[in-house]
Amino acid sequence: MRKNELERMLQTIPPHRSPRPSLEQYCTPAAIAADVLYTALTFGDVEGRRVVDLGCGTGVFAIGAALLGAASVMGVDIDPDATADAMEAASRLGADIELTVGDVKEFRCEADTVIMNPPFGAQRKKADRPFLEAAVRIAPVVYSLHNASTAPFLEKMVASLDREISFQKSYKFGIPHLFEFHDRKKKEIDVILLRIC
Repeated sequence: MRKNELERMLQTIPPHRSPRPSLEQYCTPAAIAADVLYTALTFGDVEGRRVVDLGCGTGVFAIGAALLGAASVMGVDIDPDATADAMEAASRLGADIELTVGDVKEFRCEADTVIMNPPFGAQRKKADRPFLEAAVRIAPVVYSLHNASTAPFLEKMVASLDREISFQKSYKFGIPHLFEFHDRKKKEIDVILLRIC
């Protein structure tokens, strides 16, 4: 499957029905998700691999990994509405994934690769930390999106977890007007993709 074909398929996944600000449930844009997945595919971290999407939301990374030939895909999210939407989208797109409702801090499994877009910490400081800790516990390779302004903190945190950043890439991430406290129709923020191993 070509990247533009994957992007078109991921664009059909609907956003959260009723997102909660405290969970920072912003859907990863299809163009970014497809590029992240293709980056992971190029590194040999998707096809034939056991992939986990932590904080999967409506399942864009989980579904994309399955469509790119992952051996198995597991998505976990604390919001049962999001996982229900993810399962519906996966079924419609013919993606074989497993989903579970739960907190990433308690989630246990073994995988080859984690691909995730954790909360950036805009509502709760260091909200991404439990996701990174869980990711490195689960898999030897992690792809994670973060607010670019937190890069110095992330470098220190990754080092404290006895891991290293082997690759990074920048994106402009569009956040639509979803909540009352949003003062613009759409806001773009700089994000970075980190490959941690």
